[in-house]
Amino acid sequence: MDGQSLMTQALVYLAAGVIAVPIAKRLGLGSVLGYLIAGVLVGPFVLDLVGEPGDVMRVAEFGVVILLFLIGLEVRPALLWRLKTAIFGLGALQMAGSAALLAAAGLALGLDWRPALAAGLVLAMSSTAIILQTLEEKRLRQGAVGEASFGVLLFQDLAVIPLFAFLPLLATLTPDAHGAEAGHGASMIGHLPVGLQALAVLGAVATVFVAGRYLIRPVFRFIAASNLREIFTAFALLLVIAVAALMQLVGLSPALGAFLAGVVLAESEFRRELEADIEPFRGLLLGLFFITVGAGLDFAVVLSQPAALALIVAGLMGLKGLAMFGAARAFRMPARDAATTAVFLAQGGEFAFVLLGFTVGAGVLPADLAGLLTAAVAVSMALTPVLVAIHERIVLARVVAAEAPPPERFPSEDPEVIVAGFGRFGQIAARLLLLNGFNVVTLDSSVEQIDLLRKFGRKVYYGDASRLDLLRSAGAEKAKLLIVAVDDQDKAVQIVETARDAFPGLTILARAWDRRHAYELVRGGADDVERETFEGGLAVGRRALLRLGFSERRAARAASLFRDQDLALFNRLAPAWTDSERYILETRDQRETMDRLLRAEMDRMRREEDGEDERPEVMA
Repeated sequence: MDGQSLMTQALVYLAAGVIAVPIAKRLGLGSVLGYLIAGVLVGPFVLDLVGEPGDVMRVAEFGVVILLFLIGLEVRPALLWRLKTAIFGLGALQMAGSAALLAAAGLALGLDWRPALAAGLVLAMSSTAIILQTLEEKRLRQGAVGEASFGVLLFQDLAVIPLFAFLPLLATLTPDAHGAEAGHGASMIGHLPVGLQALAVLGAVATVFVAGRYLIRPVFRFIAASNLREIFTAFALLLVIAVAALMQLVGLSPALGAFLAGVVLAESEFRRELEADIEPFRGLLLGLFFITVGAGLDFAVVLSQPAALALIVAGLMGLKGLAMFGAARAFRMPARDAATTAVFLAQGGEFAFVLLGFTVGAGVLPADLAGLLTAAVAVSMALTPVLVAIHERIVLARVVAAEAPPPERFPSEDPEVIVAGFGRFGQIAARLLLLNGFNVVTLDSSVEQIDLLRKFGRKVYYGDASRLDLLRSAGAEKAKLLIVAVDDQDKAVQIVETARDAFPGLTILARAWDRRHAYELVRGGADDVERETFEGGLAVGRRALLRLGFSERRAARAASLFRDQDLALFNRLAPAWTDSERYILETRDQRETMDRLLRAEMDRMRREEDGEDERPEVMA
């Protein structure tokens, strides 16, 4: 394909995404489904605006490569230890259960046990790209569902290496040259004996780890010292591409190589910088990947065997959902969280496209069956956002309604303060106000939290504070103050916006997750925000200064000065926070200036205290 036609493809794909995704988001379908629908519409089997999507698919697959690199950057020993149960317990049980059920289904349909097992293992993988994107949109990455999903996905990513070694052992057919090429890409070791191939793979993986440990970090330090940000970004992309190409040369997935590179650099001091520089490429290329997946749906296969495809998709998603739900319940997840996690992880994954081609080349699966399974994986990926939306709007809504206690009457006396969210943060603020004689009404939307608190004698009312009618019933029209202390970041912004529009005279104090969330709350109408870990971290820093020999006065002044300077920095950066690139650049410049001023003031305080210590005491 020539450059002009490739440019036309890219133009059509990007235009389709720009049009379809906002519409899908407005309809509540999510961006992933919007991208998939856009791809189906412009693809060769509907409007045929771009022909075969192969060239753009090769570019778009780099989005998955970058996603796996960023995931690898998060795989730090501390994280692995914290999520060890979710990764090596829940993840292993989910994959084993899914593979066993799917293999059993294959046997029931007449497959030999070896291709049935191979298909079960391949289809047990879930879509990292779709799940993480959807979790981010739903703000579920930090909760029980997000941690369980991330742990399972991480285990699946780690399992790819042994799968590449194990699947050829199940070969029952004569290897297909075309399939081998599809599975291995530009492999240079395909002609070697199996033992030498295994050694080459291990050597490539060892090279990545050794180079990352002893070569890459010094190069990053050298480039960082030059203060050329664009070269730092270029080297980060060069690193990802080089490792991906190395893995492809030895017959492994480029995405797997990028994941390994991220793991090697997870403990590097440049991890945050790498994430910030590569993040924009991830979002754009992942969107392009989803569009090409939609455009690549083979409707010829769908139309030729619709009943078989429907049966495979239903069996795939049903059995995987059942295995995930059972695994989650075995690890004592609440039924609602287990069902939500099962819905998220019920589809096939990106690695299935690679592994299915690999199994054809290795003589494990026949090409026609692999083609049908590939179509089923693509359809399951397209259906996932729809199932998530249905589950969220129907199942979860009914569960919450069923669990909700009957409405209670609020106290007849008008409250002075309303506290929305009575977790650890809200309890501290409310108790301080109650001890000082203020009339406080507390709201929380968690039935479990309310039941627990009432056992301790706390009076908490059930309700969603983002509902205007509930705020009115609670007395917001006459209250002086609203404290927003809920855990859900989006819900907090929604409460602030609702209260500000309806009660312009009400003072709103809000708990922020981080600096960016604080900006969202301020824009929504909060009068003051408190980042939930800021004061705790500052208090620990002040105590550390005391332990290191500072006087109480000097440590308190240092903490106070840091607080004032940080607040000034927060206000100065407010106009730039919506522009990620500008915000990062201005943060660097402003923080360097702030650090110089703080060091100078701290030094002046030290000299002042030393001078006071040298003066003799004056007797009254």
